[in-house]
Formats: sequence, structure tokens, C-alpha cells
Amino acid sequence: MLNTRFCLVLLASVFGADIASSDVSGTMRVKDADTIEIGGTSIRLHAIDAPEIKQRCGGSGQPVWACGAWSKAQAVALYDGKFAQCEQLDKDRYGRVVARCFVDGQDMAQDLVQNGLAFAYRKYGWDYDLDEKAAAVAGRGLHSTEVTVPATYRAQGRDARAKWSLVASPKGCPIKGNISKTGERIYHLPGQNWYNVTMIRADKGERWFCSQSEARIAGWRAAKK
Repeated sequence: MLNTRFCLVLLASVFGADIASSDVSGTMRVKDADTIEIGGTSIRLHAIDAPEIKQRCGGSGQPVWACGAWSKAQAVALYDGKFAQCEQLDKDRYGRVVARCFVDGQDMAQDLVQNGLAFAYRKYGWDYDLDEKAAAVAGRGLHSTEVTVPATYRAQGRDARAKWSLVASPKGCPIKGNISKTGERIYHLPGQNWYNVTMIRADKGERWFCSQSEARIAGWRAAKK
């Protein structure tokens, strides 16, 4: 019996330490209205979503303005340099800690949503649904103008890039002129190792060629395999 009790106490202490170590506290740097950093740890605030930095709002007869940059600036003014205590809930696909963070006992995410600086992200939780509705009724912050919710804005950007950046091969010009991450211009012939997975993106300056001599004259070199 003594050994059993000892093991239970030991397990509790080990798992308790793991839980405690998953929480983060310290002076924060605000990256935008839904993401902060503490001591080199990037933290995504749970169940809220803020506009992208380059996102613009307005339209439909209203002035167009830089709502993404404004949202970040307001969050910086409110919270940058303050001490936060964050309770980790998860990690996202980018490796960021997902957490609820508190400053002087106030839930940061709730405060940001109530002030119209971020939206409730219902895909990940309904915690701030009523806070967003109250801000919308009052016309606070982002709710004072025409605005696309950030998730929709990001999806529209992905759709546009997929539609316009991939260029189909002109008839009789099957050679793919690719630009590597280091800026090297390489052309791929049908049947080579990387031919099938190489996509031609006009927005990166990539193009198709009708002959190897055309590619070489334009400054591309042949792929090695």
C-alpha cells in the first residue's frame, strides 16, 4: 500500500509540473490584435480573430481605410509592455501556443472583442459570441464600418492567388521556367524528376518556354535531373 501511495504522489507531481510548465507569463509584445509574444513564445489568443495587417475595410459607399493596421495599433496601445498571465489550451498548426491571457485579471481576448478590435472566432469556441454581438450593436471599433471577417478575407486571398498565379502551358511550349527560393532560374523538361510537381506562377516571374535555346537566352539553366 505504501508503494502504491508513493507512486500516485509521484505521478501527480510529474503531471502537475507538466501542466504548470505549459502556462506562460511575463511582459508581452503585441504582434497584432489576436497574437502576442512573451519571452520568445508566440501566443495566439483563444477563440478570437483579428484583421490581417494589410486588410482594408469599408466600401459599399463607405470610405476605404486600413482597418488591419488600425486594429493592431489599438491593441499595442492597450497592452504592449504589460504583464500577462496565459493559460495554455492547445498549440496551433504553426506551433504557436493557444491560450487565454489575463492582464490584471481581465481576459484580454474578451476586452479586444468588446472594444471591436477583434472578432469572436466561433470555429474554435463560442466564448466571446455575446461580446461581439454587443460590440456590433453599439457600433464599436471595426463594427462601425463595412468589414469582411478575417477568415473570409484570408480565404478570398487564397482563392485569388490560386486563380491568377498559376499559368497554363501555351500550346507547343511545354518547358517550365521555374525560379527557386534562392532566385535561381531553372527550366524543367517533360520527364525530369521535378517536372510534374513544378507550378508556373506569373506573380513570381516564372514562365513557359517553347525550346531550350529560348530558355537559355532568357537566362534560365537546365535542371540537373
